[in-house]
Amino acid sequence: MEHTKRYLQSFLSQHKIDVTSNKQAFFEQFIADEENINAVKIIQENQKLIMQNWKLKTRIDDIIMQSVSIPNGTVNKKYQAKIDFEKLGWNDIVSFEVKGLEGTGLTFNENDELIGIPEISGDLKIKIEFRIEEEPEDAVLNEKVLTLIINPDPKSLWKNLESDKNAPFWKTDNEAVSGTFLDKNIVIASKRGRSHANVGSFREDDFAFKNFASTGWSVLAVSDGAGSASLSRMGSKLACNAVVDYLEENFKTENIFDKIVSDYYQKADSEISKKISHFVYDNLSKAAHFAHQKLEDFAVKNETELKNLHATLIFALVKKYEFGYAVLTFGIGDCPIGLVNKSGSEITLMNWLDVGDFGGGTRFITMPEIFHNEKFPSRFGFKLVEDFSYLVLMTDGIYDPKFVVEANLEKIEKWSEFFEDLQGKNEDGIQVDFDKKNTEIANQLSNWMDFWSPGNHDDRTLAIIY
Repeated sequence: MEHTKRYLQSFLSQHKIDVTSNKQAFFEQFIADEENINAVKIIQENQKLIMQNWKLKTRIDDIIMQSVSIPNGTVNKKYQAKIDFEKLGWNDIVSFEVKGLEGTGLTFNENDELIGIPEISGDLKIKIEFRIEEEPEDAVLNEKVLTLIINPDPKSLWKNLESDKNAPFWKTDNEAVSGTFLDKNIVIASKRGRSHANVGSFREDDFAFKNFASTGWSVLAVSDGAGSASLSRMGSKLACNAVVDYLEENFKTENIFDKIVSDYYQKADSEISKKISHFVYDNLSKAAHFAHQKLEDFAVKNETELKNLHATLIFALVKKYEFGYAVLTFGIGDCPIGLVNKSGSEITLMNWLDVGDFGGGTRFITMPEIFHNEKFPSRFGFKLVEDFSYLVLMTDGIYDPKFVVEANLEKIEKWSEFFEDLQGKNEDGIQVDFDKKNTEIANQLSNWMDFWSPGNHDDRTLAIIY
């Protein structure tokens, strides 16, 4: 009764009706009327129901309107993102379904994660149909829409136009080979860069290698044609082939060197070291001069400027002895030669690069002045090792994305990462199997060289003796 009285007093007051003293007895009779008591009870129950509905609908609207950020994905790149209901404050959601993933390459797993490899790009609308506490089981599910941005595969934005096979001095856009090198194996892949493929221009890198059975030496040469030189594709090819041709025809002094290197192995004193340096310089410099001369002859014959053939050049001449391997090297330009010891614990950079303050910028085998520069003798390298695990020659299309700066080339941990990458520790999961019985290694290396690296779209050439 008292509850009904307070409610009706408040109700009448809201309508500016005062119960005067002469109406007090009448009011007591009014509030005691069973019909009025029931009416107040019904009103209050309806008010309570309205408030419950308000709280329920407000909570649903809060969830629907709540801003939820999901990490962006990329087509063809593994994706994983958790929708953390607890962190989002969605502990009162008692049941839900995730829809809108059909044809996207994504699924929603039992750990509340969006996982998969996106197949389409764009703003994906993912629907979460849900029910919260206190909603009846047969209630229509509420719908929250999440936006997941899937970016296009950057590789797909690049065209892959074939180079003109009818153009003078055309060569294949991609080349990969494997074989033997002394008693070891060799694999080489040279791939046209995306920047060239996008406009249908040529692969400017090149390589050549050969085993000289008569002398026991083997040679490997790699060259990177300058992007600004119109005939650099021919310059790199001529340079590599010239080195091989010269050494095959003229490197006949192996008996002299055999004696010197044997003495060096027994006692590497300063006098013998000088003999080694002189021998390496005298013979490898002639090979470099020969390559330069071949390029000059070609330029004259084809009535073009020598600078149109600009190309870097690195090469390694290797021979196996009973006591180890003699490795002789030459380098001009920004392409490194790395020798990894047998245990994989040490790296020797066999050449310095023409980059930064030390090199003063990229140099090319076409430049006559390099042969007269005081630094020219320092372009040659020699090392005698009992054995090695890898001898690597590469162009900057590999060096730039994988080592970034020259200093990293002398860090064995960076080379360890590089070979882990080659052996499958990469986002594409592409593996190069260095088992000597693997006949597919050339194709594997070529596939690995399709790796994506923002801003690095130059030709890529990588030669590995293993």
